[in-house]
Amino acid sequence: MKRLFSILAITCIMVFGTANATTAATTTANTVVMTTSQETAEEPAEELTFHQELKKRFIEGGPGFMGIVLLCLILGLAIAIERIIFLNLSTTNSRKLTQDVEDALQSGGLEAAKEVCRNTKGPVASIFYQGLDRADGDLESAEKAVVAYGGVQMGQLEKNVSWISLFIALAPMLGFMGTVIGMIQAFDKIEAAGDMQPSLVAGGIKVALLTTVFGLIVAIILQIFYNYIIAKIDSIVNDMEDSSINLMDMLSKYKK
Repeated sequence: MKRLFSILAITCIMVFGTANATTAATTTANTVVMTTSQETAEEPAEELTFHQELKKRFIEGGPGFMGIVLLCLILGLAIAIERIIFLNLSTTNSRKLTQDVEDALQSGGLEAAKEVCRNTKGPVASIFYQGLDRADGDLESAEKAVVAYGGVQMGQLEKNVSWISLFIALAPMLGFMGTVIGMIQAFDKIEAAGDMQPSLVAGGIKVALLTTVFGLIVAIILQIFYNYIIAKIDSIVNDMEDSSINLMDMLSKYKK
């Protein structure tokens, strides 16, 4: 995960650095040309940076729907980042844990194995502890405990993920609604003027389409995070299932 964030950070720096360098080079070239032909041409308008252009388009889209779309992005990213941190902290080396538990079980019994699980973070260690804690009885009780607590751990892994999918669906829908409302306002202007003039409705249509663009951008960004989170959850769940099978095999051998 650290490598992923590093790659993304380097990519953003390279992209923005290249854009700024290109803008600076263009501005320098225009300055030289204007110096050599001072009175033959007018000075061109200053080019906007990426952030300035983004801010300009956001303001043009209107504070109503654009603000709601931005809120969806902020909330969605907050939940996604929290889930990514939680899932990475929940990831453990299950092979090493299984080996440590097996060695402790053979050398010190159930209490030593449970101590290993208590000192290890993650859902796999928690499932191991629940199974070992009920291993004094029959294996069926331990297996039921492992299955039941596995469902609890899976629920904790999937906590708040549904909100991200909600914001993914909500952002473009709000953008489309802003576009429809903007088109209605544009036609109202045509009806009030009694004449079909392009300049009369061009601005309104542009503002209406901006809400759709920003809504789609928000949905794309959140969809990338959502897919990563779902893939991470599936990986942890598969690890939990494999480790649970290994635990039951260990307990079966220990009981014999």
